[in-house]
Amino acid sequence: MTLKVYNTRTGKKELFEPFKEGLVRMYVCGPTVYDMAHVGHARSYVAFDVIRRYLEHLGYRVLYIQNFTDVDDKIIARAKELGSTTEEVAERYIREFLKDMRSLRVKPATIYPRATDHIADMIRVIEGLIEKGHAYVVDGNVYFDVESARDKFGQLTHQSLDEMMDGARVEIDPRKKNPKDFALWKAAKEGEPSWDSPWGPGRPGWHIECSTMSTKYLGEQFDIHGGGRDLIFPHHEAEILQSECYTGKSPMVKYWLHNGFVTINKEKMSKSLGNYFTIREILKKYPPMVLRFFLIYTHYRSPIDFSWDQLQEASSAYGRLKNLSSTLKIAVNNGGDGSVDQEFLKELSNIESEFYAAMDDDFNTRVAMAQIFVLDSLVKRYMERGVSKRGWKRARAFFNTAMRIFGLSFPKGRASTGRERELIELLLQIREEMRRERRYEAADRIRDRLRELGIVVEDTKEGPVWRLA
Repeated sequence: MTLKVYNTRTGKKELFEPFKEGLVRMYVCGPTVYDMAHVGHARSYVAFDVIRRYLEHLGYRVLYIQNFTDVDDKIIARAKELGSTTEEVAERYIREFLKDMRSLRVKPATIYPRATDHIADMIRVIEGLIEKGHAYVVDGNVYFDVESARDKFGQLTHQSLDEMMDGARVEIDPRKKNPKDFALWKAAKEGEPSWDSPWGPGRPGWHIECSTMSTKYLGEQFDIHGGGRDLIFPHHEAEILQSECYTGKSPMVKYWLHNGFVTINKEKMSKSLGNYFTIREILKKYPPMVLRFFLIYTHYRSPIDFSWDQLQEASSAYGRLKNLSSTLKIAVNNGGDGSVDQEFLKELSNIESEFYAAMDDDFNTRVAMAQIFVLDSLVKRYMERGVSKRGWKRARAFFNTAMRIFGLSFPKGRASTGRERELIELLLQIREEMRRERRYEAADRIRDRLRELGIVVEDTKEGPVWRLA
């Protein structure tokens, strides 16, 4: 099966064929750096990290660009609140963001362009849009004239210019020709950062930043543009208008990919509702790989509901993967006579096929991950049945490849010997017998004593799993 991706621009799944064979040019909208990154950021950047990893697994060279918006109304407000400069605020939160991404094993971008390093480039693009009749100047501000690009409007929302409400998520200003026109350049205000321009001092609008930086590093047309669904309008629609009107080339982007929203306990994530969690807050309670697993275990386009109960379930499931990793390592060193290799490898081959079919179907990590749990069941069934070292090596190689695609790792805690593992497994078997006999108090004592010794036991539908604390 060949890779198909869902394209927001066309509203359907399409065969993935980049402009240049063997090369994928990919741009993902980065954060506005005025505060700590939250779980919504984690969802987006982990999702596109997995997409990037799978493309690399398929043999593509991926040029991955992710910007930082380091000048913005929110950054200015934050600087005033902290009694700091916008540069200091941006630098601080860029540093913290990158630290969070490292914790979550998100691969670094090829380039992290910053808006303030590309002011001259933005001015050049704005001048070009004015010359071509797509922008106009009013009192030191420059606005994009949406009426001049009516035929290009709505490529992602699939709504016409007339269907879109006046001022919908666009700043209302009586000086505009059309309420839907948006700012390319904002005239300077007292106490705010500004740069010289042909229209007087000011700073760029948000949308022109991404148009300028994406085309500078990836060319006038590139393969993938990613971001959250909340960016479809106005940000990504505005990018298309700016870039296609400036370059004269269409489509600006071949495949537009958007990840789903994050809710908190089925409510929209919001500071005012008190249900806003930073990545750092979550990592105080759970290891980074548990959060990464939680985010991967939903297809990237689907909404994802965050709750501590859901994260606890993710912790148990991740524990199963960690145990499977250890089990396969032991199995490779203790292979059998190969008497059941044929049937074992046949089942393994089916699992591999289903895994890759899921990933080829618009990066369906939910279905792909389910196959890893099928692998877990397969390994348990065949553990004492004589699978050869060769058979176990193939199973382990597939498992390790899948984990690389998912970006999951299994940090080593205190080392446990094979004899210790056998004793732990024996205790868990005894505990299960106690539970079946309804001797819950005694079973709980075993669990609690193991916890005191640094061994965490979690009960799942498939049976108990354990990990080192």
